[in-house]
Amino acid sequence: MSNAPDLPLVEYKHTCKLMGNTFEFTVVANDEKWAHEKIGLAVNEIKRIEKLLTTFDENSQTNLINRMAGMEPVHVDREVFELIKRSLKISGVTDGAFDITYGSIDKRLWNFDRTMTSLPDAETARRSVRLINYRNVLLDEQACTVLLKEKGMRIGFGGIGKGYAADMARNLLVKAGVHSGIVNASGDLVAWGKQANNEPWTIGIAHPDNARSAFSWLNISDLAIATSGNYEKYVMIDGKKYSHTINPKTGMPVTGIKSVTIISPYAEIADAMATPVMVMGVKAGLDLINQIQHLGCILVDDNNNIYTTKNIQLK
Repeated sequence: MSNAPDLPLVEYKHTCKLMGNTFEFTVVANDEKWAHEKIGLAVNEIKRIEKLLTTFDENSQTNLINRMAGMEPVHVDREVFELIKRSLKISGVTDGAFDITYGSIDKRLWNFDRTMTSLPDAETARRSVRLINYRNVLLDEQACTVLLKEKGMRIGFGGIGKGYAADMARNLLVKAGVHSGIVNASGDLVAWGKQANNEPWTIGIAHPDNARSAFSWLNISDLAIATSGNYEKYVMIDGKKYSHTINPKTGMPVTGIKSVTIISPYAEIADAMATPVMVMGVKAGLDLINQIQHLGCILVDDNNNIYTTKNIQLK
């Protein structure tokens, strides 16, 4: 840490817009200048990752892969290759409920605003997701290339990228001597060490009907947490609430679950597992998380029933 051992510890914070989201960095230190230098390193690391993964820059590796879909393999950095490889593994574990080829969906069907008054018919919805299939992402380990098998396929890292960036920023900060801190990527966050008052970091799990109030508190020191919910973006049709999360198999919005919170040692895993559990539903989602070591899950269904995996005791 900084070279002023007698000064009290303080939590220094910095908020900025990165990857299209609000990131907040917290560093526990006893020297403000030192703390903000370290935060600067983390911000630069996330900007670097954003350049690789964004679909808003024509020249990003992600866009190059998408442009060459159905044509030829694209050589990518090993880091991008490994992230795609891990994403495909999560697709396998979740039976396709998590799928980075979701970028292929026909977005014209889904605007989730007040103008949306009916759902598309089942056949139209299915057609809109016909190109979503993680099995059609072909990787060549030796050449470090990625090929999307079908023309029109698109990958995107919206379901895993923030978590990955949070983990990478945390790793860099730890290496730089930050013993305690938080990287919060719009709710996907990772915390390590302790607060300035030597208490563990705790987080409130937001109530889906009132995001400003917590229904439970969790100790999250040295853990990551991510929440996916329909309380931010949804549409009401005939009195029923439909989430902005689309089931990649049917093309229809998921119903039944208001929010999913995943607790994991890694933000990347927490981020990636939150959405598929929403898609899978309460029973299948909990069964899956119960089978994976070091993962925990809290679910709130449409009737405000709260479910948790076996390893979580809510306070």
